[in-house]
Amino acid sequence: MSDVEITVRGSSLRRHPAQRGTVHAYVSVEGPESGEVFDAVAQSVEQVQASVGALHDPEAGPVTRWFGQEVRTWAARPWNDEGKQLPFVHHARADLEVEFSNFGVLSTWLRDMAELHGFAVDRVEWSLTEERRAELEHEARVGGVESAREKAAAFAGALGYADVRALEVADAGMLSGHRQSEGGDGVMFARAAAFSDAGRGELRLVPEDIEIAVKVDARFVAREA
Repeated sequence: MSDVEITVRGSSLRRHPAQRGTVHAYVSVEGPESGEVFDAVAQSVEQVQASVGALHDPEAGPVTRWFGQEVRTWAARPWNDEGKQLPFVHHARADLEVEFSNFGVLSTWLRDMAELHGFAVDRVEWSLTEERRAELEHEARVGGVESAREKAAAFAGALGYADVRALEVADAGMLSGHRQSEGGDGVMFARAAAFSDAGRGELRLVPEDIEIAVKVDARFVAREA
């Protein structure tokens, strides 16, 4: 029998509990006077920064990273239902991100910040440390190649071939002669936060596992043993 070329796609998935939770929040106030809304936001932001600063330690946590934007202001004249333009409404807003390594402290901090005027949470983003993410991406790539090799061996065995050798391995969609975009070789899904109320004013966060998926394309040649 002549040699047979086999092209397959391998895949691998790794899951790991989230190690970091990043709060994407903001302080926003609106009103008829620009100075008043600016001062209100600035005062709340000052309290947020003080609370975060007391928790910040890049190595030990519980806050490992944070930054806040300057207070920005703007004004707009809304329209009512009768088509009449109303007086100016002034807005002030400041966005911030706070990364936590301790999710219990994260929950407590959010509960405390909820009392501040104008404070709101956009979302909580779950992630891994850079070191652990790199380890899992490596494991997933190795697993993707093993998956492709197993598929090729199964195809070859069904055809009566026993000797299978790799010719080419690439990220999905990147084999020579078959190039197409696949959006990268590894994908991390940072799950949105799930919130629950324990019924006693306690805010609990429910982080979900982080998934890293890898796909690889591989070309093999099968020969008679």
